[in-house]
Amino acid sequence: MSEQSTSSPGTVAFIGGGNMASAIVGGLVRAGRAPASILVVDPGEAQCAKLEADFGVRTLPAPGAALAEARMVVWAVKPQLFKEAARPSAAHVAQALQLSVMAGIRSDAIASATGSPAVVRAMPNTPALIGQGMSGLFARPAVSAAQRAEVEQVLAPTGRMLWVGEESALDAVTALSGSGPAYVFYVLEAMMAAAEAMGLSAEEGKQLALGTFAGATALAQQSSEPPSVLRERVTSKGGTTHAALTSLESDGVKAAFVKALQAAQRRAVELGDEFGAAG
Repeated sequence: MSEQSTSSPGTVAFIGGGNMASAIVGGLVRAGRAPASILVVDPGEAQCAKLEADFGVRTLPAPGAALAEARMVVWAVKPQLFKEAARPSAAHVAQALQLSVMAGIRSDAIASATGSPAVVRAMPNTPALIGQGMSGLFARPAVSAAQRAEVEQVLAPTGRMLWVGEESALDAVTALSGSGPAYVFYVLEAMMAAAEAMGLSAEEGKQLALGTFAGATALAQQSSEPPSVLRERVTSKGGTTHAALTSLESDGVKAAFVKALQAAQRRAVELGDEFGAAG
């Protein structure tokens, strides 16, 4: 593991060097940020070596004085490890903007553990790994407009962002977009299984399902009309699409889907209560 002694203005420090941190680090380097201005703290020797080899960033096996250079600290550890990671870091990071990509840890807990009132919580999703993510963001009152812009600059390589006005809204964001890729994969699985049941090969089903999802999503993004109108345009009364949608409605699929997302939201609240309380 390596650490350069030369201080870099504008250093971004990551506590945790896993998949999400790696995605953000890689995006920053590709966007032109100097690798020397990025510091990653992770106890995994192999992960640190990989980050150094892939991106040329500095790494540390444990929090140290080098963290004091950071203008921004990105918290990317597992929620249950946050308090353990924050204890040795707090003495060095109280002056920095805190950006959390951890699920469930509330901003009060982050502010209390770090000594910094400037906290932004981000709820990204896994497509961030390929720059196609969707992140919900919440900023505490102490975060300035300039600091919001810094956060946007750091997360821009991961995909799109949406600021919410209330921290509690992040539980809904978690249910909708944070967990959302799994719902898409679930529907893709079902479409591919149906394709095989109808006589297509697994590869044919995969290509057709993926292509359909990608095309429909692109159309919805480019259209000024709501999905309900786009759906109606594909649905001729008495036609094949009408038969499929009638079957889905009779099975209560839409209501079940809404219920499922509400279950995810409740679980997000529970996780916040379990891991994210201040103190």
